[in-house]
Amino acid sequence: MANKPEQIGLISSAVPLVFGGARFIVDWLAQKLRAQGHEVDVIYLPSSDEPDELLEQMLAFQLIDFDSRFDRIITFRPPAHMARHRRKVCWFIHHVRSFYDLWDNPEFSGIPRNAHYSALRDAVHRADTIALSESHRLFTNSKIVSHRLAEFNGLDSEVLYPPIADPERFISGDLGDEVVCICRMEPHKRQHLLVEAMRYTRSRVRLRLCGLSSSEKYVRSLQEVVRRHDLQGKVTLEYRWISEEEKAAFLAGCLAAAYVPFDEDSYGYPTLEAAHAQRCTLTLDDSGGVSELVEHQYTGLVASASPQAVAESLDKLFDDRVATATMGKAARARIETLGISWNRVIDRLLS
Repeated sequence: MANKPEQIGLISSAVPLVFGGARFIVDWLAQKLRAQGHEVDVIYLPSSDEPDELLEQMLAFQLIDFDSRFDRIITFRPPAHMARHRRKVCWFIHHVRSFYDLWDNPEFSGIPRNAHYSALRDAVHRADTIALSESHRLFTNSKIVSHRLAEFNGLDSEVLYPPIADPERFISGDLGDEVVCICRMEPHKRQHLLVEAMRYTRSRVRLRLCGLSSSEKYVRSLQEVVRRHDLQGKVTLEYRWISEEEKAAFLAGCLAAAYVPFDEDSYGYPTLEAAHAQRCTLTLDDSGGVSELVEHQYTGLVASASPQAVAESLDKLFDDRVATATMGKAARARIETLGISWNRVIDRLLS
């Protein structure tokens, strides 16, 4: 049943000039809502990773009058959930994780442990809990984010898996020899584990890494590993923006996909895109929400986070191509099992 047309504001934060999944979920939803006849405006406020600027950023969302301009707002990336509206729907995609689940992880948090930042953390927790509890509806993009909301904020939420914009673009061709990883090249995405693993593979499997990065230093480190270990014939590293057409072509002709982030907030669009192309995904046992789509030896392979273990899995994908193809078909079927579709998303968000 079609929803009555509304004036809807999609409210989120964004790091200027950085594009990825946090923007896609907003922009793609806007397209689908407009296609159903809704008037939609997308509003991004710039954000930074500086912890001492967080309270000001939270206040900025609270000070904007959204209530008189929209019938409903939908918020996404923090601290957009601080926005006020009589019919605020939160599709919460993650916390400011350095103040939450990464607080005790100095590798990924980087916030000093002192009285000032402990007090700031407490203030952020209190403000988040109040703002999220004011939601007309509270959704997350994965079970792991719902678990964090329950653990840290004492709030129940509904998991609503985000689809991709044009799933029909992704088709399956013949299995090739490459495992492809198409996403931003960042330390927490851990492409270095894939490159290091190629030192230990014994099969003719090849690796292709594609994407941009906010850290040229990280990209240079990947290039250096390739050069130092003479992996040029086994690893292709494309440090550039990959168009949707190119992405679809890479996936259609690859052997499998790889997506190996640390404790990801959701299954990640690279995993979903691969599944639509009937390609299984290699991931790691500490990659978080990726496990909601990748089940070991059913829709992909789950390895431990060491180059040697990843190499073993890469060889397995190459050596047993029948199993690899079967897992790819199962990954495509898993999308239907989880009910990942725009019709479901819009029905729930506008309920």
